[in-house]
Order: sequence, then C-alpha cells, then structure tokens
Amino acid sequence: MGMGRERVLVLVKALPHVGDRHGETVCCAGITEQLHWRRQFPIRFRELDDDKFRRWDWIEYDWRKPELSDQRLESRRVQEGTIRVVGHLKSRAERVKLLNQIIVNSVEEAASKNQTLALIRPINVKFSWRKKSQINIDKEKYAYAQAVSQLSFFGGERDALEPCPYEFHFDYFSADGKPHKHKCGDWETAATFFNWRNLYGEESTLERMLHVFGEELPEKGMAFAMGTHSQYPDSWLLVGVIRLDETPQMNLSL
Repeated sequence: MGMGRERVLVLVKALPHVGDRHGETVCCAGITEQLHWRRQFPIRFRELDDDKFRRWDWIEYDWRKPELSDQRLESRRVQEGTIRVVGHLKSRAERVKLLNQIIVNSVEEAASKNQTLALIRPINVKFSWRKKSQINIDKEKYAYAQAVSQLSFFGGERDALEPCPYEFHFDYFSADGKPHKHKCGDWETAATFFNWRNLYGEESTLERMLHVFGEELPEKGMAFAMGTHSQYPDSWLLVGVIRLDETPQMNLSL
C-alpha cells in the first residue's frame, strides 16, 4: 500500500533538524498496535499547535510512501494537518509489558529481521557529555534562525531554537556482549538539560544528569531506541533514551 491511516504509540522524538526543503523538522518513531515499527517525518513539530504530542501518546495520522531517497520499510511520510492525539499510555507496567515484546539483543539482530528501527536494553551504561565548539554552536544558531525566518515569511511566528551547548554520549554493552559508543540524538534528553539548567544552573544540571542517566535509569531500567540513517543503512544512531523499568522477578520461595 502506498498510503493509509494508522495509529502509533510515540516512543521517539529526535533532535530537530533543519533542511533546505522542509525547514525545521523532527523525525519521530513508535510502534503500531500490532507492534510494528513506524518512522514519521517530516514533522514540523513546533507548528502543530493543538496537536503536539508527547512520548507515550497514541497518535493517528494519514501517510503516504516516502520518495525513493528513503527505502526504509518503516518510514511514513506524514500528511500535515492529519495528526491527532487519541490516547496516552500512562501505566509503567503496561509500558513494560508492551515494549518487552519488541526488545532485541542487538541492532545486528534487528537488521537480520530487515528492521531499521530497534529497541535494546543497554548494559553497563556510562553517561558523559562534551562541550560543543563555538563554531558548531554558531552554525546551529544560524540554521535555526534561518528556519524561523522562512516560517515568518509565510506568516508564522516562532522564536528560534537554542542549540544545546553539549553533546551527550553513552558507552554501553548490548546483550550480545559487544561494546558501543553513541552520541545521543534524543530531543527529550536535551530538553532535560535546558529545563534543569533554568532550575539549578549549568554545573548542577550536568551533575544531576550524570546521576540520572548514568546511575538511576540503568538501575531502574532503561532502553535505547536505535535507528538507521536514511543514506547510510549500516549506520545505527541512538535516537531515543527511554525509561523502561525492569520486569520485577516473581518470588518463587515457598
């Protein structure tokens, strides 16, 4: 089928990207009620107004097959104006029950199933950050400003996004025993930095993030959403950091 309408549970909102054709967009991803992965783009997220969605929201939208430049089976080109939030998965127990069904041991396992999106549980997680160069920050500022300028030309009013001054990184092992290093492309992780910086200041925020992402979440349970690059199918990116509690073990003692 080249088009349709579907319902998806949102799991991923990647960092905003500025492109020549669509301006500022966000690539999102989630799963259908039948546990099939779906990738939604290009989402001009800050223009959604009443239909902005969060992680764990169920959304519905009309879609059509992407152009030949993106042959990933899970990809859907979302029709603007058709997105509707139709529910929210609030229960953590239900989240675990649902997503444990799609956990794979590694991205290699996912690739063997012809998947370009995958959910894994990282092991021995180490969280770190790296200050961006001023040159890179200035490039991002310029791109975001250009995107807002283009929007204003067509009658929209938005403040330009502020680039996150840090890159966040995870070192970890996958369940197959292989080590990995990935830069985090999850928008919610960057949003956490900005929200906490307003409350606690920059130095304290980085310390809190080190504790939460390097200790608390790995102890309680976390998952990484991974996705391939459209132009480099063998390159996997870390696009979502998800709290996903470990399933409690039943007490079998008599």
